[in-house]
Amino acid sequence: MNGLLAFLDVIITVLGFITMIYQALVMIVGMFAKQTTYPDVPQDRNYAVLISARNEEKVIGNLIRSIQKQTYPSELIDIWIVADNCTDKTAQVARDLGCHVIERFNKEQVGKGYALQYLLQTMMATGDSKKYDAFFIFDADNLLDKNYIAEMNKARQAGFEALTSYRNSVNLAENWISSGAALWFVRESRFLNTTRAALGTSCHVGGTGFMFSRRIMERNDGWKFHLLTEDMEFTMDCILHGDRIGFCGSAMFFDEQPVDFKTSWNQRVRWSKGFLQVFRYYGKVMAQWAIKERDFSAVDVTLMVCPFMVISVFRFILGIIYAALGFISWYSILNSAGSWLQSILWAIVGMMLLAAISGFAERDKLNVSVRELIAYSLSFPIYMASYVPISFVAIFAKSQWKPIAHSGGEAAEHIMAHTSSSSHANS
Repeated sequence: MNGLLAFLDVIITVLGFITMIYQALVMIVGMFAKQTTYPDVPQDRNYAVLISARNEEKVIGNLIRSIQKQTYPSELIDIWIVADNCTDKTAQVARDLGCHVIERFNKEQVGKGYALQYLLQTMMATGDSKKYDAFFIFDADNLLDKNYIAEMNKARQAGFEALTSYRNSVNLAENWISSGAALWFVRESRFLNTTRAALGTSCHVGGTGFMFSRRIMERNDGWKFHLLTEDMEFTMDCILHGDRIGFCGSAMFFDEQPVDFKTSWNQRVRWSKGFLQVFRYYGKVMAQWAIKERDFSAVDVTLMVCPFMVISVFRFILGIIYAALGFISWYSILNSAGSWLQSILWAIVGMMLLAAISGFAERDKLNVSVRELIAYSLSFPIYMASYVPISFVAIFAKSQWKPIAHSGGEAAEHIMAHTSSSSHANS
């Protein structure tokens, strides 16, 4: 029995060491790597913007208007909304703003993946999908910088079949919960994806703010991904087909983060459960692909969904049980606790530095004061520490997708006003 504990200790140590070295590499390379720039190209391709919305009448109008104010020719952009099981005026708001609206009512197949599948297969059945070079995916609470589609068009014409973009937040400075999520996404954009682009490996898509070509859409018969984290499922499928997901850091969009702990908890339990699902279904085949093709991208994204926290929690609980049953001494538990405590303290310091470096490196893009940034860097480890119970709860949580209410708010209005004034100034 002690052999099992020793084996888990080795796994945790190895995974922890690899993760630490990789994070350090990401920060170092990302700090000095130049952001990939793409040359000017003709603005002559048709794009479809796909939005799955459920009871989003409060915010979807802002997203639609930010798309309609793009510097890219508006006649080449069509907005398609799937109003999924809506009981409010989401569909009417979208229609009034000139969007294509498809209403879906299905209480059995619930979730964004099913809604996107319904929308794309409807477009394929009518032949509408054939006129588009590529498709964008956004959530209803997003807002786009006015140059977003123009910049993504440059990257698309550079040869990428799939692309992700820079994820900013409208409400980073609202409280420690929204700042925790926002700083994590800033870190992904500024350091993780910049490093991947510099090293020539594949990025991953984060649920929203990404594009894929018509070839990929047709290969997938629309949208075939229905796990709780369909974005990671899509990412792994792209890698397994040899498609490298690119990063366009000059294309920025804004996301609204949860501000109350219950909503954040539910969202992250779903993500953690989804990561477990993806690891279960794709872990083995991704490992085989990494060895066969010598593809570091497969290793990279598999480590993202590897249940490291679950293994650690399981090791801790198992140690307590073994000690209670007399298989090992309580002294050995205390011995291990000392080293774990030391690791936790180092992790706290590391998380603070991670948040601070990410925030200050990108402060010109963030609507936050120095004082707020320092405070939220200090609270960032608390946000990340909540993943420990979340990862454990996710093991037993029921697999289900739940909508998250969005409110827009003053920060979103400020960004919209700034985008609008910038657009007028450049017109």
